[in-house]
Amino acid sequence: MEILKPADNNETAIAASRIHQAALVIDGHNDLPWQIRMLADSSFDVMDIALPQDTLQTDIPRLQEGGVGAQFWVVYVPPATEHTGTAKRMALEQFDLIHRMVERYSTVFESAFTAEDVTRVHSQRKVASLIGVEGGHMIENSLENLNKFYELGARYMGLTHSETIDWADSATDDARSGGLSAFGKQVVLEMNRLGMLVDLAHVSADTMRDALRVSEAPVIFSHSSAYAIAQHDRNVPDDVLRMVTQNGGVVMVNFYSGFIHPAGARLIANCFHEERRLKAEHPIVQEFELARNQWKEAHLLPPGNVGTLVDHIDHIVRVAGIDHVGLGSDYDGAGTMPEGLKDVSGYPNITRELLERGYAEQDIHKILGGNLLRVLRRAEHVSENAGI
Repeated sequence: MEILKPADNNETAIAASRIHQAALVIDGHNDLPWQIRMLADSSFDVMDIALPQDTLQTDIPRLQEGGVGAQFWVVYVPPATEHTGTAKRMALEQFDLIHRMVERYSTVFESAFTAEDVTRVHSQRKVASLIGVEGGHMIENSLENLNKFYELGARYMGLTHSETIDWADSATDDARSGGLSAFGKQVVLEMNRLGMLVDLAHVSADTMRDALRVSEAPVIFSHSSAYAIAQHDRNVPDDVLRMVTQNGGVVMVNFYSGFIHPAGARLIANCFHEERRLKAEHPIVQEFELARNQWKEAHLLPPGNVGTLVDHIDHIVRVAGIDHVGLGSDYDGAGTMPEGLKDVSGYPNITRELLERGYAEQDIHKILGGNLLRVLRRAEHVSENAGI
């Protein structure tokens, strides 16, 4: 961790450390599994996360330093796999990678499938390990595949990633259904029946509104921030925040500087469209990667700091309420992070910033994980009573 430690030896630092240690810290979104696939050929022998890993934002020593109690590990495969017929196969490989990770590091991680599992595993001083799926393209238009993912441990699914699919519009692509198609609404209701959280990160504002109207259980935004603070289409507009209040859901704030820093959001407002343009212009992978890196170098982001992130929490609390905000870092899935939050060791800095802004201990605990735990319990209740 980079900035704040109890060794600061002042009253606020000591109180913040106590509050953080007493909390159940739940992060809604971490892309470590994809990095292990890409950088280490899916091998924890090649990249042993029990040791410090300078090329990653996540490893076990820093998770423990950050006080993480539960983590959604993400099954991600690129949206383009929808067009090559490889989305489901690659997703199954990522499920396997996560299962192997939890088994290999079983003294640190334990799989969790319910809210009760999360609290039990946390009480054993392990990291409760849940699975989220980042993009409905992976079910390949099949409710049977959705059910299979649930059986493999998925407890949320993002309806889209960066590209619009047959049944749901993405925030960063052209609309096709004007929100959700009829099948998209079926997907939402099937997720309710299963007890799988509907994740609205990455979807268009119209898709958000449709899903909130249809869902019988609370929804989540696993890694999205407030549009009123940083105008990027990946963020959540105020009218949707008010719908989240009525739905009982939670917006888990993304840490990525491009989504939380106002100037950063303006700078990369069209980043997903630019990436698609560059792919079309450079069909050879190496040429595309070179062009993308050049684009990024020309659009360097202001990182911001912990306060930049907490500005989003403040706004969501004002509009949606204290019960409807959480943390969804996007570590190892995004680049530039704020000062004080460069990696998974930084969560205590959020606790201190919240305390310095006057948040009560019980409300800090809600933000750090209590709200998400409540949503999990409610989704389980809806599932248990489906069809009654």
